[in-house]
Amino acid sequence: MMGYHPPPNDPFFSYNVQLETRVRKDHPLRKIKDLVDFDFIYKEVEKTYGKNGNVSVPPPVLLKLMLLLILYNVRSERELMETLPERLDWLWFLGYTIESSIPDHSVLSKARKRWGKEVFKQFFERIVSQCVRAGLVDGSKIFMDSSLIDADASNNSVVDTHSLKRHLNEHYRELEKRLTACSAKETGTEESEKENEGKEGVNSRYLSTTDPDASIVRHAGGKAKLRYKTHRCVDPLHEVITAVKATPGGANEGREMASLIEAHEAATETRVDTVIADSQYGTGENLLACCDRGIRAHVPVVKHLNEQTSSRKGIFPEDRFAYDEETDTYRCPTGKLLKKRAFHPPRQTTEYAASKADCRSCTLHDQCTRDKNGRSLQRHLRKKDLDHMLVIAQSDRAKRDLKVRQYAMERSFARSTRLGFDRARWRGLWKVCIQEYLVTAIQNIETLIRYTRKPTQGVLGITPMRGLLGPLSMLFDPWRRGILFLFMRGSHVPGMLRLKGL
Repeated sequence: MMGYHPPPNDPFFSYNVQLETRVRKDHPLRKIKDLVDFDFIYKEVEKTYGKNGNVSVPPPVLLKLMLLLILYNVRSERELMETLPERLDWLWFLGYTIESSIPDHSVLSKARKRWGKEVFKQFFERIVSQCVRAGLVDGSKIFMDSSLIDADASNNSVVDTHSLKRHLNEHYRELEKRLTACSAKETGTEESEKENEGKEGVNSRYLSTTDPDASIVRHAGGKAKLRYKTHRCVDPLHEVITAVKATPGGANEGREMASLIEAHEAATETRVDTVIADSQYGTGENLLACCDRGIRAHVPVVKHLNEQTSSRKGIFPEDRFAYDEETDTYRCPTGKLLKKRAFHPPRQTTEYAASKADCRSCTLHDQCTRDKNGRSLQRHLRKKDLDHMLVIAQSDRAKRDLKVRQYAMERSFARSTRLGFDRARWRGLWKVCIQEYLVTAIQNIETLIRYTRKPTQGVLGITPMRGLLGPLSMLFDPWRRGILFLFMRGSHVPGMLRLKGL
């Protein structure tokens, strides 16, 4: 007999409604609640609250709300609060009931401004430490790479700071004052060097009035956009993100290698043995820094790559010139001397050059240089150390690590795409840093869940009854009998078991 749905009759009171029974046992939020301790934040933010006034929303609830915002990639905080009463699993995760009052969306922005980015950095580092204790991090080898983040600002907000119109229009001057005051208030004790990071070239002239911290960056021949950049260290054992840093999009990632190594060692309490990165990190400064730390740098060297370009094709490489330590000179393939001409302190290099007369009369001039002034060479003060690091960077082991790094880092950023990492939710560098700490912390939490979950009854789970009936069931299951046959073909088993396909 067909049943009919009765007309809706919502009772005025609902009894025996427990959210604990409404959330399934294998819900991801259950695993997060079991693994992560959110109560640590009480101690970290207690100094940011006063003793009098209105009682705030509990800090663990605020942190969980921000985690839900990123985990489910909700478009805005307003939408998060509007959706919260409809999601029983979110209410249970926050410790709320159906009758609990939902806070206003503004509490999240106020909490971020009150706490600052250091609280979220500590949350990320606590998750990394938890991964280390779970045996998911080796620590001796790290992969390193960066990716761009689109800023929450339009290109129409970019103004030319060198334009005369900017100085004549009083609205521009008023806007500049507000941007300067806001930047000084939000950055706090940031160093001036960090404030100007990523402001070279075009970014030293053009500024976004909507998000002044963002940089104009052109990527892969596409249209120039306002962007930020995230830098990451990934441990290859289980691809746990051990260090992360957000900068303006115009920042040079090669300058971030040392700070990322220090952050990795501080978070994991291990010593780095090998660093694997792409050619953007292959500078002389990074190689020497790794040499001083005793770290193997598996990094394609920029200078070595430039020697193989079409513009240098057919030109004698530097190894064709012999260096004499006693006279501090070079000798070219034809036997002419290249003497010291100048020293460049910023690059810590000495320039050696041949005389113009020798180069003009040389029969190998076209194979040696295309410069009208003759051939010149640059020698670093620590040339021997650089040559030693270059040999390490070109080894077969380094080539294998570079191939593994390419796929590992692509996977790390691809998993972040689901969390919306490639688009800034908020404006300002310190807020983008908070977003990156939350995104990477969630990725590490997912890794924790994947490798530390409790075993369940499945293919490998054997109950007492299955322990008795399992072998017998294989006799009547053709698929299992075939697997058993393939497994036992090469093993030393009695001949009776090999009969009839067993």
